[in-house]
Amino acid sequence: MAQKMRVGIIFGGRSVEHEVSLVSATSVMQALDKQKYDVVMIGITPEGRWLSSAESLQLLKEKADIAHLPEHILVPDPRKQGLVPLNNTDAPIASTLRLDVVFPVLHGTYGEDGTIQGLLELADIPYVGSGVLGSAVGMDKVVQKQLLRQAKIPVTKDVWFTYDEFKKKERSFIMQIERKLKYPCFVKPANMGSSVGISKAHERKELITAIELAAEFDRKILVEQAVLRAREIECSVLGNDDPIASVPGEIIPSNEFYDYDAKYVDGKSRAEIPAKLPKSAVKQIQRRALEAFRVLDCAGMARVDFLVKRNGSKIFLNEVNTIPGFTSISMYPKLWQASGLSYAELLDRLIQLAIERHEAKRRLKTTYRPKKEWYKASP
Repeated sequence: MAQKMRVGIIFGGRSVEHEVSLVSATSVMQALDKQKYDVVMIGITPEGRWLSSAESLQLLKEKADIAHLPEHILVPDPRKQGLVPLNNTDAPIASTLRLDVVFPVLHGTYGEDGTIQGLLELADIPYVGSGVLGSAVGMDKVVQKQLLRQAKIPVTKDVWFTYDEFKKKERSFIMQIERKLKYPCFVKPANMGSSVGISKAHERKELITAIELAAEFDRKILVEQAVLRAREIECSVLGNDDPIASVPGEIIPSNEFYDYDAKYVDGKSRAEIPAKLPKSAVKQIQRRALEAFRVLDCAGMARVDFLVKRNGSKIFLNEVNTIPGFTSISMYPKLWQASGLSYAELLDRLIQLAIERHEAKRRLKTTYRPKKEWYKASP
């Protein structure tokens, strides 16, 4: 019998999306084939403490006392490739809980932004999803839009600034926004997910209040032109260098826009999969999703969100999510299920893509022998 692959699921984290991550991790854990995989649950508390006990997921959900639990962390040592006791990072390799692959389900900051990906690169462990660059630009909506615009992928008009700049020249920035954009507009923290900190402003007073709210979550603020009567269309992408796109689906939010409550709390939003769109619009959405995936150097998976005018005449790319939700109501797995790929098969494919990408990277040289050992000479 073939040896099981050991999969570490990292979840929780220091993010306002901590609770969403717990639910996503539950779904992934339950769907992984236990005949193929030995699952290791790795929880990170809101304060940043790492836990690797079997009950860590339930304890984080219950906000229970965890002071008694042992801590294990990943270290940037490629000889270990796994979890080591926190107070003994010099422990022998035999004491390390080695991991064959890691599935990060860390939504938002310190998980989806390239930070955990950098640690996994240093530790030389394969992991699901985009690398450091793709994760970072996927998280930063300002840089993301600049790259998409440069690639001639249609995005909405916007104005961005840091909160410090805004406080020094508030009137100047308000006038700049009102010159370039029309009300209503959306105000967002540049680095955030699950619609946390997002507001829709219909006039100047609401705009200022929205900026203050967004600044609670990020130093960089993005103000975008709203697309009136827009349909919210999402498309899932899967692959590395030769990705494929799912059928698009439409989100019909319970609130004025698809905010945190509409996504997770009230249970009244619904999805229409596949979305009722003209064939030409479907092809354009899939093509743009694949283009964006390549432009942002994504890998493994991404959910690409669009704003589409009612008649389908204009399609704007809204944002790319490199670690999309994996809850039971999440669009990423639902879109693939509608495209003929079950949840369990999707997880298998994502793990396979992680291994393939890691193997390709390991074939690259990381040392170079110069003609002369010039560096040994005294300065």
